[in-house]
Amino acid sequence: MTQNTPLHSGRSVPTRGRQRVVSAAQLKAMGVPVGRAAERCGDGGPWQQPLPGVFVLHPGPLSGRERLRAALLYGGRPPASGRRPAPSRPEDPAYGDAVLTGLAALSLYGFAAAPPAASVEWVDVLVPRVRRLRSAGYARLLRTAEPPVPEWVDGLPVAPVARALADAVAGLGDAVTVRRLLTEAVRGGHCEPAVLVGELNRAKVLGRPQVVGAVDSLLAEGRAMAEERLYAMVRAHGLAEPLWNVDLRLPGGPHLGRVDAYWPDEAVALELETRAPRHSRQDEEHEAEWSAYAARREHLERLGVTVVHVTPRKLRDAPGQQAAVVRTALMAAADREPAAYVMILPR
Repeated sequence: MTQNTPLHSGRSVPTRGRQRVVSAAQLKAMGVPVGRAAERCGDGGPWQQPLPGVFVLHPGPLSGRERLRAALLYGGRPPASGRRPAPSRPEDPAYGDAVLTGLAALSLYGFAAAPPAASVEWVDVLVPRVRRLRSAGYARLLRTAEPPVPEWVDGLPVAPVARALADAVAGLGDAVTVRRLLTEAVRGGHCEPAVLVGELNRAKVLGRPQVVGAVDSLLAEGRAMAEERLYAMVRAHGLAEPLWNVDLRLPGGPHLGRVDAYWPDEAVALELETRAPRHSRQDEEHEAEWSAYAARREHLERLGVTVVHVTPRKLRDAPGQQAAVVRTALMAAADREPAAYVMILPR
C-alpha cells in the first residue's frame, strides 16, 4: 500500500502520522462516504474499523498511539445533535472533551508499572456526564461531572497524573500493582502524596484493602522526601541552622505543638504541610483536625512566634522562593516585640 491510498474521483487520503487513524466525520470532510470506507474494511481490505465511526487506514496491528487516538476519536465524536462542545485546548478538535485516563494515560506518562499502550486491556476515556455514548470495544467511557484540564502528551489529551492514577486504582484489585503505581508516582516526582490521596478520596477508593496500606506508606515516604528537601533548602541558601523536629511548650503550661524547624533567637517556626486532605477520616474528624491545627498556630502567633507554612510542592518547585520567605521572617524578628519564653524539647 502506498502512502496515499486512492479512493475515487482522483481523491486520496493521506496516511502519514496521526492521519492514519481518522473518524468518519473526518473522512466525510475529505470526500469519502462512510459506506465506501466500510467497504475497504472488509476481509482482506486495506483499512480496518477498530471502533464505531473510527477507521485505521492500514491493515495489521495498531500501534499503542493509534489505539489511544482511536479511543479518543470515538469518545470525542459529536453528540446526536451534531453540536460539539469546544475542546479544552485546540491541539485536535476531533477529540472534543474526551480525555485519556487510567492505565492508558499512565503508559503515556512513562510509568514502568503500567502496561504499554499497545497491550493495555481497556483504554479509559473521560467524557462529560451528559454524553450518552456507550463504551465499545476496548474503549471504556467514564462519565464525569468534573472533567480535568488535560495535559497534552505526544499530541493526546491526558488527565493529570493524580486523576489518572485514581481512575486506574478504581479498576484494580491487585495490591502489588496498586502499590507499585502509587510509589512510582511519588518517587518519580509525578505528583505530591497529598494531591494523590485527595484524588483517591474523590474516587472513593481510600478504604479499599489494596489501597489502605499503600497510602500509609506513600504518605510516610512523601514526608521523608519533603524533609530532605527542607534540609537541602536551608543549607543551599545559607540560612542559619535551626533546631530540627522539636516540641514547643510553655513552662509549666500546655503543649504548643510540634514544628519541623525552629529558630529560637528569632522565634520563627516552620511547619511542613504533608497531611493529605480527609485521609481515611470522616469529614467531621477532618474538620476537627484542621480546627485544632489552626488554633495551635494562632496560639503560637499570639505568643510572638512567627509560623512559616511550607508545602512539599513549593519546596520541590521553588526552593529559592521558600528560602526567601524564611529569611524575611528571620530578619523581621528584630522589629517585633520579644516573644514569650517557650520550652524547646526534642521530638
